[in-house]
Amino acid sequence: MKPILFALTLSVAAQAAEPLTIKLWPLGAPEKNGFKIGPEQEMNKGDGIKRVTNVSDPTITIYKPEKANGTSVLVCPGGGYSILAIEHEGTQVCDYLNSIGVTAVLLKYRVPRRDPANPSLEPLQDSQRAMGILRQRAGEFGLRPDRIGILGFSAGGHLSVMTALHANDRTYPQDAALDAMDATPNFAVPVYPAYLVGKDETFTLLPEVKVTEKAPPMCLIHAHDDKGVTSASSSALLYLEYKKLNLPAELHIFAKGGHGFGMKKTGLPTAEWHLRVGEWMRAMGWLE
Repeated sequence: MKPILFALTLSVAAQAAEPLTIKLWPLGAPEKNGFKIGPEQEMNKGDGIKRVTNVSDPTITIYKPEKANGTSVLVCPGGGYSILAIEHEGTQVCDYLNSIGVTAVLLKYRVPRRDPANPSLEPLQDSQRAMGILRQRAGEFGLRPDRIGILGFSAGGHLSVMTALHANDRTYPQDAALDAMDATPNFAVPVYPAYLVGKDETFTLLPEVKVTEKAPPMCLIHAHDDKGVTSASSSALLYLEYKKLNLPAELHIFAKGGHGFGMKKTGLPTAEWHLRVGEWMRAMGWLE
């Protein structure tokens, strides 16, 4: 191969590997009248955690593996619906998914919360729209429309549960070019999901966490020493709801790990949670 042609081939290959970012709301995200927010910004508290806040123009960024198997996962970082822990609960997770042949789609949903009484309203709109775009354009992206999952952490774990259970409860005008008739993910992986139980009653799921026969397969990850509204009881209770209906589910509760471990190298077994998820995905046939 001639040097110029070889260089051109490398350039094209490099371009093909570049992540693709897509705006979820080309005409602007639906916001309440009079709502204002400052410019999007990164926050650094000196603890090594990369945070993003003031998101008003939500996007998905598609990271394709070298050898894609057709399965994709929408990744939802956590952050209490105030910020997005965009790296150890975002891009690093995408790297792992790519390593097992899965196309990773990083969701940058709207934060901080607009309505404290209903903090997941706008993020759920964003995840529903993201699922719709992935289904509608699956062929273009080299994805199988019947193998699109969702994975999230803490608030993002709550968002993944709400998307799995309420994917088609839309609160915005739909666009046939961007929204799918059914936005239900084909599987869900909530990692230490928050807000499934109340502050004072951590052994009862909130009313909106209602599992039906249409709920997709789920793999739950938690640490036993997580507390409060992020208590491990929430994952255990959700698993039991799946068990009652004999729906496909898997539950991993580690003895130690606390909250927010994500892809951190803690030296604890929780640092290998992603391997357990990969094993579950393989057992379910999504890595074939």
